[in-house]
Amino acid sequence: MISLSLFRCGSRRREGAGKRDTESGWEEDMEGMYPLGLIAASILAFLLLLGIHGRWGKGRKAAGKRDSGRVAAGFGGADVIVVGAGVTGSALAYALGKDGRRVHVIERDLAEPDRIVGEALQPRGCLNLFELGLEDCVDEIDAQRVLGYVLYKNGRSAKLSIPLEKYHVDVAARCFHHGRFIQRLREKAASLSSVQLKQGAVTSLIKEDGIVKGVVYKTKSGKESKAFAPLTIVCDGSFSNLRRTLCSSKVDVLSYFVGLLLEDCQLPFPNYAHIILADPSIVLFYSISSTETRCLVDVPGQKVPSIANGEMENYLKTIVAPQVPTELRDAFVAAIDKGNIRSMPCKSMPADAHLTPGVLLMGDAFNMRHPLTGGGMTVGLSDVIVLRDLLRPLHDLHDAVALCKYLESFYILRKPVASTMNMLADAFYKLFGASPDEARKEIGQAYFDCLSLGGRFSSDSTALIGGLNASPLHLVIHFLVAVTHGVGHLLLPIPSVRGLRGSARLISAAAGIVLPLMKAEGVRQTFFPATFPAYYRAPPAQLKQ
Repeated sequence: MISLSLFRCGSRRREGAGKRDTESGWEEDMEGMYPLGLIAASILAFLLLLGIHGRWGKGRKAAGKRDSGRVAAGFGGADVIVVGAGVTGSALAYALGKDGRRVHVIERDLAEPDRIVGEALQPRGCLNLFELGLEDCVDEIDAQRVLGYVLYKNGRSAKLSIPLEKYHVDVAARCFHHGRFIQRLREKAASLSSVQLKQGAVTSLIKEDGIVKGVVYKTKSGKESKAFAPLTIVCDGSFSNLRRTLCSSKVDVLSYFVGLLLEDCQLPFPNYAHIILADPSIVLFYSISSTETRCLVDVPGQKVPSIANGEMENYLKTIVAPQVPTELRDAFVAAIDKGNIRSMPCKSMPADAHLTPGVLLMGDAFNMRHPLTGGGMTVGLSDVIVLRDLLRPLHDLHDAVALCKYLESFYILRKPVASTMNMLADAFYKLFGASPDEARKEIGQAYFDCLSLGGRFSSDSTALIGGLNASPLHLVIHFLVAVTHGVGHLLLPIPSVRGLRGSARLISAAAGIVLPLMKAEGVRQTFFPATFPAYYRAPPAQLKQ
């Protein structure tokens, strides 16, 4: 038994030894095969990476082709190109950039502009600044608050206050140096990373198959360059060189503003704009800083007396100065003697743009009214809000035709504010500007008499001028009240044949003022905008994706 056990143990030892010999042999074989496996795995990994790289490279090339196709088609790095960085252009760039859109602004001259107009922002314009987040742009520029207007006519005066009581924020009108305000707006727009502000003169639009794809412009060095975007917005001012291809409206020069700057001049009524209804020139005085007062003299006609040969100086001293209030006359004459007399045309142009895919016209390039009531910047900022709200639901602007049809709503939705400000400015100028029509002068006198009474009529008037009442119908009713006052003055206490004839002449003259203005604005668009399908147009589904 013992020998058997020993035999079995020996047998097990031999089996174990054989097994260990087998395992060690297998391990030796594996050690010999390891370098070969490593080489094979490396080759397979290399081939796998090569295949992935090939597919990725093809994908990159395809993506590159798509991107280059988008650029070639006008869909480059920007979502919107804005031509012009004035009030409308800068505010629009900020509004769209704040909404996350990539905006490329091209401005002819980024230096601070020096102008004699664009210095008054009405209360509605201040409200617009608050809505756009730009209210601080009137800070730190020595802007002066304006609480109302004082009108002078034939030795009488009427003080009119703007009804601001119901507003919880300070929306009093502001007057300032135009250039300072512009620079603040530009700084605000440029502070957004999504807004690129560049100096260059846009010379033409890039069109393909009737669709605007971008613009051609010359840089400051004179190099010609191109910019592409699915939407181009032209707001390059009253002297726009792109307007003629985008609208059919005729620009009328109604008169000229001649500007003077009075220094250290105290207005009789601080924080009020002073309007002298002189003959034949209307004269405006308003503070644009704590030490400077702007004076604008409206010179009627298509040609102004020459500044160079002294004709203008003589006109201002002999015709205008005697009608200026005595409190301001010495400062007025001193400003003339100083010699810094400047002039600028007062233009009017109704809004009548052609619907062109890929482009939109805004600001003074699109619509102008006589600057007498200072409504231009207010209309421009209101238009910015309308367009911003229309574009907000859209994520994709590349379908130019669908976008163009949708933005037709812009021309309808802007009407209440724009038409009210436009008709008011031009009607006011026709009432009080130079005219050989005696009936118009009588209506102007009737309007002034109504304002002198104070009360509801005067507050309604300042609310309309300030843009706080943006109702075209209310404007027409307001005008008819003045005409009725004039007719009543002619007929009371006892109607006469002469009074009846005078009344008929007054009504005819009033119709001659109001009806052409209503026609220019579009009666249906102005008074019945809800009858247009565009008024209710919803954003196209393909642009919301």
